[in-house]
Amino acid sequence: MSAMFPPVLRQSLFATFALAAMAQTVAAGASGWDGDDKSGIRLIAGSNTTEAAGSVLRAGVEIRLATGWKTYWRYPGDSGVPPHFDFEKSDNVKSVNLSWPAPQRITDSEGVTIGYKDAVVFPLKIEPKDATKPVVLRVKLDYAVCEKLCIPAQGQAELTLKSGHAETNGVIAAAEKKVPHANPLGANTPFSIKAFRRDDSAKPARVLVDVASPGGAPVTLFAEGPASDWALPIPEETEGAPAGLQRFSFALDGMPPGKSADGANIKLTAVSGQDAIETTIRLD
Repeated sequence: MSAMFPPVLRQSLFATFALAAMAQTVAAGASGWDGDDKSGIRLIAGSNTTEAAGSVLRAGVEIRLATGWKTYWRYPGDSGVPPHFDFEKSDNVKSVNLSWPAPQRITDSEGVTIGYKDAVVFPLKIEPKDATKPVVLRVKLDYAVCEKLCIPAQGQAELTLKSGHAETNGVIAAAEKKVPHANPLGANTPFSIKAFRRDDSAKPARVLVDVASPGGAPVTLFAEGPASDWALPIPEETEGAPAGLQRFSFALDGMPPGKSADGANIKLTAVSGQDAIETTIRLD
């Protein structure tokens, strides 16, 4: 075959084939985008090994947002709609575990909301039914995007996950690092929720939370009730913290009708710089 093409042409053809192979490798690590000029979604793959039975595959759902637009966390704050992920139409998937990267507090004309700007990747861990066969991951995502007005959005994506290196593995790894890690109340770590107390003398009753951060770095705190029908206020920093700590306060308001806070488990998420922790407290 080499006699059919001059050396220069052969080199050009080989370069073309190499570039095509590289493009296929990159494409295998991500689905196409589904969206418009405001937002879009896609699936991306992490590097995976599927030889061992029961192995878990890594992937992610990525949302891109136009400048000035936002989307919401699992608890949106004063207003908004959290994203809803549906993986039911996937093939060879036993379970999908989705993690939520640390959000940011966003203050705008809507009030104070909790969510993401620019882009966000939700890491996934997928357990296949049969680890010896490919996994075809399909997601349908219903979410909201907001600038001055909020509009509903929907996207769908499909990606076959295989064993081997993925070009998007670094994106997945970076997103995984942004997921808050569990930290017990009073942990002896530089970044921790040290203590809380309930103040029933206030009307409505309030919860005071003391947080330590490295070098006193700024902290943002979020509070979630035990179920999605709870809508606790976003904690605000307040005075009276012990030396070296930051104190936050939130009212025991926004509970479902007839529900009491007594004995409720409240999940606190604290974010400082690139670090984030989760601590569950019980309101006895």
